[in-house]
Amino acid sequence: MSGIYIHIPFCKQACHYCDFHFSTSMRNKEAMILALANELKLRKTESNEIIETIYFGGGTPSVLTNSELQFLIDAVYEHYKVSGNPEITLEANPDDLSEARIFELANSPINRLSIGIQSFFEDDLVMMNRAHSSVEAKKSLALATKYFDNISIDLIYGIPGMSNEKWKYNIETALSFGIPHISSYALTVEPKTALKKLIKTGKIAEPKDEVAQEHFQILVDTLQQNGFIHYELSNFSKEKYFSKNNSAYWLGKKYIGIGPSAHSYDGISRSWNVANNLIYLKNIEKNILPSEAEILSITDRYNEYIMTGLRTIWGVSLRRIESEFGAKYLGYLLEQAQKFLSDELLSIENNILTTTKKGKFLADGIASDLFLVNLD
Repeated sequence: MSGIYIHIPFCKQACHYCDFHFSTSMRNKEAMILALANELKLRKTESNEIIETIYFGGGTPSVLTNSELQFLIDAVYEHYKVSGNPEITLEANPDDLSEARIFELANSPINRLSIGIQSFFEDDLVMMNRAHSSVEAKKSLALATKYFDNISIDLIYGIPGMSNEKWKYNIETALSFGIPHISSYALTVEPKTALKKLIKTGKIAEPKDEVAQEHFQILVDTLQQNGFIHYELSNFSKEKYFSKNNSAYWLGKKYIGIGPSAHSYDGISRSWNVANNLIYLKNIEKNILPSEAEILSITDRYNEYIMTGLRTIWGVSLRRIESEFGAKYLGYLLEQAQKFLSDELLSIENNILTTTKKGKFLADGIASDLFLVNLD
């Protein structure tokens, strides 16, 4: 087992672009923490492997107190075999990171912070309905870097009205703090979000793909010039600071997802918990796991490997395709890939299929063209 993901389904307020599962009501926070610990106990027989990573995601995990986080970490250690030096990540928002809080976290088992900055500009933060200000964003990084070495931040590009100059300023500001890991995503308009409604009513302009692509190239060029490795489509890291948790997902390792809406993978099947806090709590109280599962077919596993492989520096191993999926799958892949190889969007070197610099921004679209529905 590679890791345990713990979903904390609470936020102070709803960001306009977010479609993750969360509640802005903290009324059931105490009951949820107890339920998360109980789910960890209920699922302890699912793993006899070493846990290498513990990841608190959400939602906003930093709304939990340090004692609440410690309670959940203790539950992991009680029921699972944990490595001697696991990567333990806490997703946090700048407004939760006072110096006292950061000092407290630095003296806990948590050894990696993932801070949701998104932008250093006040107008962007207001448009996205973020809970923090640009001043808090900078202050949180100034404080966090005093106590933590392993820090990642999130930045969003392709925001309507964001010029190349503003985007460059965001990147340069992040670099000025010596942050060793940056995750960066294009602003995406998801269904049933406030952003979707604001665009539909004309209050916010729709993000443009060409702007996002230009911002992406600026990001790639700037970070590579500053010694970052572009190891996954949306992730950039200094050497030795790759996210062990996320890398495990992309490399197909096993993981257990704890909490409402959390997903799990055991190498053969995928399962997911109900995305409803009250239903989750009622079931866990009865020692019932509120989850569904599916056995992944060989085609499902092929498609997932293509998707994750093309997003990473590790690419897609043609030898693995042949050995794990068979000659028919390899033949299909090479046939479908030919047009992208001709257009220099994909390349093959040492039997590894990867996206080129030109094709990297298009990785997900290229992968979908390499998928298959069925191959008998």
